[in-house]
Amino acid sequence: MQTSTVRCNSAKAWFLAARPKTLTGAAVPVMIGTAWAILDMQGIIRITPVVLCFLFAFVMQIDANFINDYLDFVRGNDDETRLGPRRACAQGWILPATMRVGIGLTTLLACLIGLPLIYYGGMEMLLVGAVCVVFCFLYTTHLSYLGMGDILVLVFFGIIPVCVTYYLAVPSYAAHITWQVFLSSIACGLVIDTLLIVNNYRDIENDRRAHKMTMVVMMGASLSRTAYLMLGWVACMIGLVFLFHGHVWAFVLPLFYALLHTLTYRRMCRIRQGKALNLILGETARNIFIYGILLTVGLIIS
Repeated sequence: MQTSTVRCNSAKAWFLAARPKTLTGAAVPVMIGTAWAILDMQGIIRITPVVLCFLFAFVMQIDANFINDYLDFVRGNDDETRLGPRRACAQGWILPATMRVGIGLTTLLACLIGLPLIYYGGMEMLLVGAVCVVFCFLYTTHLSYLGMGDILVLVFFGIIPVCVTYYLAVPSYAAHITWQVFLSSIACGLVIDTLLIVNNYRDIENDRRAHKMTMVVMMGASLSRTAYLMLGWVACMIGLVFLFHGHVWAFVLPLFYALLHTLTYRRMCRIRQGKALNLILGETARNIFIYGILLTVGLIIS
């Protein structure tokens, strides 16, 4: 997209800054947590907190995207060497001061969406929400430079959203996290981390120059490609636990994801570097969403 086609601070500019393609990663954990609730409660779940979980996840993802856009611009990371998609502040689509307002408003909106969850889950939901908001800021400002991005993805795109959604979706008398739910949250986090791996793999040289010590920078390109492949397959193998407990389709259906993931990995190995890796980024996002759909359907029909 050419800069001239996007007016400064327009609705189109904000839409692009929100990075709608990243919202699938926010939806998948909530889908999986909801599916477990439907399975365990035979369809009798609380709809309102599920909807609120979806909305909270979407708004927090957009908030994180705004923060990343703004801080990368301020730090000078979005220069002519950038390999990824264009960013709003760097392209002049949104003024930095306006982006700061946008960050404040999306953070406030996320808090307002999350507040009613206290009614369904108790005061501990306030702590969960606060932790999510704090780490949303800490990730881009500090933690992503210390190689902690992958751990945070596992926690905030796996364990917390899957388990919290399940906890809130089931009736209060049944609100406890089973081992199967917890293991599926680990699998979910591993699958979504493949997106971070390929993103950092594409940017490995730029990150080295910026002294951004991502896990990919620390592991090197070759080992990172292997890690990308293994994350998806380990997630699918966690499904053996579901198989042993009689949830056959929850194991079988995600194997189609494993096939797509492997094909994407092979393309990644052929491309190796450059802007062409944005194709792998897109395929990975697609694969993650397919995994979420397959596991969700597999659990519901089990």
